[in-house]
This record gives sequence, C-alpha cells and structure tokens, in this order.
Amino acid sequence: MILVQDLTKEFTDLKRGPVAAVKNVSFEVKPGEIFGLLGPNGAGKTTCLRILSTVLKPTSGQALVAGYDVARFPESVRANIGFMSCNTGIYDRMTAREMVEYYGRLYGIEEERLQVRIDEIFDTLQMNEIRDILGSKMSTGMKQKVSIARTIVHDPPVLIFDEPTSGLDVLVARAVLEAVANLRDAGKCIIFSTHIMREVEKLCDRVAIIHKGEILDTGTVQELIDEYNRPDIEEVFFELIREHKEKLSLT
Repeated sequence: MILVQDLTKEFTDLKRGPVAAVKNVSFEVKPGEIFGLLGPNGAGKTTCLRILSTVLKPTSGQALVAGYDVARFPESVRANIGFMSCNTGIYDRMTAREMVEYYGRLYGIEEERLQVRIDEIFDTLQMNEIRDILGSKMSTGMKQKVSIARTIVHDPPVLIFDEPTSGLDVLVARAVLEAVANLRDAGKCIIFSTHIMREVEKLCDRVAIIHKGEILDTGTVQELIDEYNRPDIEEVFFELIREHKEKLSLT
C-alpha cells in the first residue's frame, strides 16, 4: 500500500543553502501492518509523513500510496489516506458529531451512508457520550477521539498517525493506541510516527529508526534487538544514534 524509494526533501536555508530534511529514505508498508517511524524531534519523521500526505512535494525520489504517485496524483492519494497528528485542530463551535459529519461531506460520502458510518465510528471509539459536546468544551482526550474519527470517517485503506499521543495522559494515550491497533486488525495500512519506545514495543509490527533525515535501520523490534545484541529497542536506538552522530562528525 505504501512504497517509498530514495525519497529526499530539501529546504533552503539563507545561511547554509540547501538542507536535506529527508535523505534517500526507502521503505514499504503492507496492509494489516503498523510501521513505526522512531526518531527524536527533528529527525525528519513529520517531513516524510507530510510528503506521503501530499502536503509537501519531494525534491527527488518517489512515494506511492495505494498505487498513486504522491507528486503526480495528489488528489487520488488524499482520497485513500487519513492523516492525524498531535496538532490536528478541532473547531470550537462544532460538536463532535458535527465535526465528523463535516469531514465526511468533504470526502463526498453519500448522506445516508455517512450517518451509518458515523454511528459505527462513535460506537467503536466509545464516543456517544461526547457526540453533542462543543469543541471548546472538550478535554484533550475527547479532541483526540474526534481527530481519530474524522481521520477514518471515509474508511481509507492507508492511515498516517504523526505522534498522536503527544501531550496525552496515560489513560487517553492507551485508548488511542488501542484504537490504532484495532484499525490494523481491520486490515488498514498504518504508519505510526513516535519517539516513545514503549509505543513501538507495544504497537509496531516493524520499525524504522530515523535520525537527521536518514533511516539507520529497519526491522521488527526483536530483529533489531538481536542484530545489535541489546536488551531492548531503547538501547538499540541510542546505539544507532550514537554511531550516526560519530559518522556525521567525521564528514
């Protein structure tokens, strides 16, 4: 469902000139799989995901989502993805149901089907008690549930989650992770960006460790632990980051 080959994105810095936020990144993600992008802040995770969601155009390389090239067929890509980040906005003057309805109509869902779909989502995410609450009155956890609902209302085959648990308390974060896992079990192709090791261990089928725009290694959590002979993925992460920093200091 997602195929990324030698993807690069450069930005222009007034002092340094062209700066690569993503450098020759390659990976693939299959249906029914959660692929984790694990990296510190500034690693290039969000830039990569914004390219996949057609917000940014790549400088070079190729990315296919549901068979469509993100640069050549952005509208087809957007019809096949749902994108959610920790900064996803909620309109203060809309209720939870109105918000999800609004996005469903933007996607052109037929009205009768939309109402059925909303009822299904509100039942699945246990949102019926907040359906009439205005965005301005919602807690952070309520807003995250609404964000997930609007992300999946058009039932896309590909879902992109960019640090969706950032700033959440442990109970709300757990509910978000459970929702993402259920979507994987329903056959969705999911990219999950995070810098939280526990989330990777609990959720991801495979993971790519990314630093300074480069993917350092990819595999299952256990494969990476075995390859680098470390007790857990956190130790693998710090070992790879340390090696990469040393490599960059010599260039």
